[in-house]
Amino acid sequence: MDLKDKITEQPSHFDHLEQMSVSELLQHINEEDVGVAEAVRLAIPQIQPFVEAVEERMKRGGRLFYIGAGTSGRLGVLDASELPPTFGVPDTWVIGLIAGGDQALRHAVEKAEDIPEQGWEDLLEYHPTADDAVLGIAASGTTPYVLGAIQDARKNGLLTGCITSNHHTPLAQAAEYPIETIVGPEFVTGSSRMKSGTAQKMVLNMISTSLMIRLGRVEGNRMVKMQLTNAKLVDRGTRMLQDMLGLSYDEAQERLLEAGSVDNACQNS
Repeated sequence: MDLKDKITEQPSHFDHLEQMSVSELLQHINEEDVGVAEAVRLAIPQIQPFVEAVEERMKRGGRLFYIGAGTSGRLGVLDASELPPTFGVPDTWVIGLIAGGDQALRHAVEKAEDIPEQGWEDLLEYHPTADDAVLGIAASGTTPYVLGAIQDARKNGLLTGCITSNHHTPLAQAAEYPIETIVGPEFVTGSSRMKSGTAQKMVLNMISTSLMIRLGRVEGNRMVKMQLTNAKLVDRGTRMLQDMLGLSYDEAQERLLEAGSVDNACQNS
């Protein structure tokens, strides 16, 4: 895929950024961001079948892997890491992998994304099975680390999907379930950490939250299985029990701490 064909590499709608005031910069960045939610909305028909296919596999014990490089990889790791405390699931249900390993979360690892075979090798450390799914995340749709991982995962019977910000990319062609969020040129030309990254995070939120709800980790609209890892979550859980069981705050908190979760406290009542 030629560089000129990538929307993510096209010139910004704005120029002479260094001459803009802070107010102008903020307003123009926000103007560009307004279209991101619409790009994600248009991708829902692509997101839905992927979620449904992953749900089926996770109900059989399968896992979901996110794999990416740079910003894309960091966003995958971020989304995966938020699910255990939020929904009380093991950290093995959804796993985020980034080119260059965990050190790349804070510091760029030179050329890590340029090795096509490394993505699949990183996945092999988790002994993948045909019940697992892999979502490749790459705004360009051409990142060798991600593309190689998706190609090898599909050859080995895993379900594959991807998120990209360009049309008809090699990554989209390699995946069974391509998701294309076409957000247009970035405010800073080529800086896909901006609109493309925002779209990726929105899609990841939709995928993981929908899966957790479908897998029984939410009751009504409440995170009843959340881990009580800090005072804020203990307070939230206490107030949930107050509302659900008609208890005083102190009674609800005592019952919550004894049970370990809102869900357990309700079952024991």
